[in-house]
Amino acid sequence: MARALWLPPTINLMDYLTSGTILALLPTKEEIGMNILVTGASGRLGKYLVPLFTDHDLLLMDVVPPPVDRAHVPFMKGDLLSIEDCRKAMKECDPEVILALGAISWATDWDWQRERVAARGERPVWPRDTTMRVNVLGLYYLMRAAVEAGVRAVIHTGSIVSVASSRNAYRYLPVDDRHPGCVTTSYDYSKMAGELMLEWFTRTHGIQTIVPRPAGNRTPEWLERYAKEVQPATEWDNHLWHYCDTRDVAWAHRLMFDALDRLLPHDCFLIHAADHRAKEDSRELVEKFRPDLIDSIPVYLQGRQAFVSCQKAFNAFGYRARYSWTDNL
Repeated sequence: MARALWLPPTINLMDYLTSGTILALLPTKEEIGMNILVTGASGRLGKYLVPLFTDHDLLLMDVVPPPVDRAHVPFMKGDLLSIEDCRKAMKECDPEVILALGAISWATDWDWQRERVAARGERPVWPRDTTMRVNVLGLYYLMRAAVEAGVRAVIHTGSIVSVASSRNAYRYLPVDDRHPGCVTTSYDYSKMAGELMLEWFTRTHGIQTIVPRPAGNRTPEWLERYAKEVQPATEWDNHLWHYCDTRDVAWAHRLMFDALDRLLPHDCFLIHAADHRAKEDSRELVEKFRPDLIDSIPVYLQGRQAFVSCQKAFNAFGYRARYSWTDNL
């Protein structure tokens, strides 16, 4: 039962309620926790991201129920390709922030990838237009619903393909967030178009949009297998041997979330491991396979340092990769 508030007759109730004494006793927003909607929450990134936000009230949204490790968190089955589902999620969650993980991570219209996915049997071979529909139209529906609901900010998981892809003629190394991209697949286009769409929503509607650009999101299990199988490099990798441990990708999302008040209304940040997936030193790889780029390498690029710079992310919210595939050696 609540106790009655007793005040001396000489103290005005309104003065007391607005005084620093009572305000200091009220919980802060951080102590109360925010309502956060997490789309694509049943995927591999959600496994490591959801536990980092237990101090907030989450609603998970996906087309499939979450695995058992997230089964205790409130869940709503919803499809990004349904604006009504997106609106329903806003009503159920009333989110202040959206962690938009939901996306297709490969080019569903590329025959080579379709054959590869079919051979592995790990996931369905979706219709050819799925990447474009989910990553572009689905993001649009989510953003429309977010603006209608008055959401403050969206952290949307992008990709390194915005600055680096399989046929990119790199102008300098290490590449950073300013490096131009090179569209070669529908997936590349969808992620780059997504960034432009978010910038548009920020300019037009004032909603904050932040984009982490992870490189080759790899699970700890994948990296453990890789460490056992890795061989010396025999040719240049146009992907720059890029990768990032899924745990670091999830951690970057949390760092961005905590820094929202300090970040620009719209911005993008590369998220990468501190090293690359080759066994050789970085300078050795360039000298052997791409001597035309040797003059662009700064003196600070030493050892097996990554060909992708996360300096912008470090300056903005303190991101440093914590895991490496070499941890398994």
